[in-house]
Amino acid sequence: MKVLLLGVGMQGKAALHDLVHSEAVLEIIAADVDLEALQKHVSDRSFGSKVRCEPLDASQRTSIDKLMAMAPNVVIDLLPVPYMDGVAASALEHGVHLLNTNFVSPAIKDLAGEALAADVTILPEFGLDPGIDLLLLGEAMRSLDSVDEIASYGAGLPELEAADNPLRYKVTWTFDGVLRAYYRPARVKRNGAVVEIKANEVFRSQNVHAMDIEGLGELEAYPNGDALKYAAWAGIDPDKLRNLGAYSMRWPGHSELWSKLVDLHLLDDEPVMVKGVEVDRRSFLAAVIGPHIQLGDQERDVAVVRIEARGLKDGRRMRAAYQLLDRRDLETGFTAMSRTVGFTASIGAQLIGTGRITKRGLLAPARDIPYELLMGELAQRGISISSELGECE
Repeated sequence: MKVLLLGVGMQGKAALHDLVHSEAVLEIIAADVDLEALQKHVSDRSFGSKVRCEPLDASQRTSIDKLMAMAPNVVIDLLPVPYMDGVAASALEHGVHLLNTNFVSPAIKDLAGEALAADVTILPEFGLDPGIDLLLLGEAMRSLDSVDEIASYGAGLPELEAADNPLRYKVTWTFDGVLRAYYRPARVKRNGAVVEIKANEVFRSQNVHAMDIEGLGELEAYPNGDALKYAAWAGIDPDKLRNLGAYSMRWPGHSELWSKLVDLHLLDDEPVMVKGVEVDRRSFLAAVIGPHIQLGDQERDVAVVRIEARGLKDGRRMRAAYQLLDRRDLETGFTAMSRTVGFTASIGAQLIGTGRITKRGLLAPARDIPYELLMGELAQRGISISSELGECE
C-alpha cells in the first residue's frame, strides 16, 4: 500500500516512523511546509527510498491536489485543523481514503453520502483524544446493559520527577493551544442537571476533584469543554445520563495557580494595549513561559486516558473502567503524546489500506472500529490498555 502523510511535525514524525517499519506499507509520500527539515529528518533516520519527500502549501488547494494525484491508497491528515475540510474534499475528489485526528467538522459530515457512493472511507477522530478515548468509551458502554453515568479523563503531562517548575507542567504539545483550552466554558451534568461553567471558573475549587490513577498516583481533574457535545460525538444521548463529565488532569496544585492567573485576567480574550501595541495575552504568555517549560531530552511525559461508565449489568449496579497510560520512549525520543496520536493514526491508515477495515463512508471510531483490533495493534507497539468491571461502591 502507498500512504500520503500530510504534516510531519511531532505527531507526524511518530506516524512516519511507524509507517516505515510496517511491512504492509511499500511507499510513503511525506509532505510538509518545511521540505528541508523533512528531508534532513528522513536522512538522519536512514529511512531510505521508501519515503518520498514533497513540499506542501496547505493553504493552496492545488498543492494538496498535486499530492493526491500521486495515487496513494490512504492519506493521513495531520495538518492544523483549518486545513482539514480542503484535504477531505480533495481526497474524495481523487478517490483516496482519508484519516485525520480531529473532531469531525460540519463540512466533512456533509461529505458522508458522497464518500459512501464513491466507495471511499473517511475516518476522523482517530488519534488519542479524540480517538482512543472514543473506542474505550464505546467498549465501556457495551460492557454494561444500561449506562447513566460517564466520566472521561485525559492528561498529557510530565512525569512527577520532571514536574520541577511552579506550574508542575511541561509542554508536550503547543503551549499556546494549552492556554486557549484553559480559558473556554464547559458543560457537565450533575444529578440530572446541566451545569454551565464559565471560562473564568473552570479552575475554581468547586469544579476540580481528585483522581487516583493507577501507575501515577493522585492527580486533579478540571472540566474540559462541553461534555454534552462529547457524548453526542460518541453517539450517546446526554439526556439519558444522570452524570456526565469530560475532564483534563494535572498534578495537584496546578488548578489553584491557574485560577489565580485567570482572576488576574492573564487569559482574557480581549487583547491589551502595551505602549501602543496590541498584544494577545495568551500568545504573550506562551512566548514568555513556553521556552522555559520544555520537556528535557531525558525527561519523560505521560499520556493518560481513562473512561468510567456506571450503570446496570445483570440487574446489579456496576462500574466499567478502561485506562491507557503510556510514557515517552527515550530510545526513539517519541513522547507519549506523539506515540499515542501518531502511532494510532498510522494504525488506522494501515487497517483501511490492508482491507481489515472495509466499511465505507464517514466512520465513527466508537461505532465502526473493532475495539480488539485497535488494542491488539497498540499492544504490539508497547501501548497497553487496562480494564476493570466491578460493583459500584
